[in-house]
Amino acid sequence: MALYDRILVPTDGSPEGDRAVEHALQLATIHGASVHTLYVINVSSYAGLPMESSWEGVDELLRSDAESAVEEVRSIAADYDVPVETAIVEGSPSREIIDYAEEEGCDVIVMGTHGRGGIDRLLLGSVAEKVVRGSSVPVLTVRLGEADGAEAADAAGTTGAAESPETTDADANSADGPSGSEASGSG
Repeated sequence: MALYDRILVPTDGSPEGDRAVEHALQLATIHGASVHTLYVINVSSYAGLPMESSWEGVDELLRSDAESAVEEVRSIAADYDVPVETAIVEGSPSREIIDYAEEEGCDVIVMGTHGRGGIDRLLLGSVAEKVVRGSSVPVLTVRLGEADGAEAADAAGTTGAAESPETTDADANSADGPSGSEASGSG
C-alpha cells in the first residue's frame, strides 16, 4: 500500500506556485498517486469594490484566472503522466482547502509558502499557516522562490526548501519545516 494515494495541491496561478506543483507531481510519481488541484476564488477580497463595478465582469475575470491556473497544473502534470482532478470553488482559501482535502479523502496537502515572518506575516496573513494549523490532513509546505529560500537557509545555517519528496515527508503537518520558520501562505 502506498503512503499517498491522493495528493492535493492548491494553486493560486502564480509562476512561483509551480514549484509546489512540481513537488506534488514528483511525490505522486513516486507513490503512484493521483493529484487534485484546487483554485479558491477569494470573493471576500473583492467585497470593497464600488457598487458601480460590474460584479459580472469581475466574476468572469476571476473564473478565467481560475481556469487558467488549473489548466496550467494539468499541463505540467502531462509531463509526469499523473492523473489530475481539478476543482474551482469560492470562499476563504484556507477553509476551502481544508474542507476539500477532508471531503475528497486526500492523504496529504502540498502547498507553497513564502516563508514570511514578523510584521509581513502579521499584516499579510498566511494561507499555508492556517491550513497547517487547521487541517486534519498532513500538510507538506514547499518554500517558494528558490533564491530567497537558499539565501534564508544559508543565513540560518540550515537546509533550504524541500528539494525532494524523500527529504521532506517527515515535515508533513509541521509549521516548522526545514527552513526553521513558520509556514506562510502562497496566496
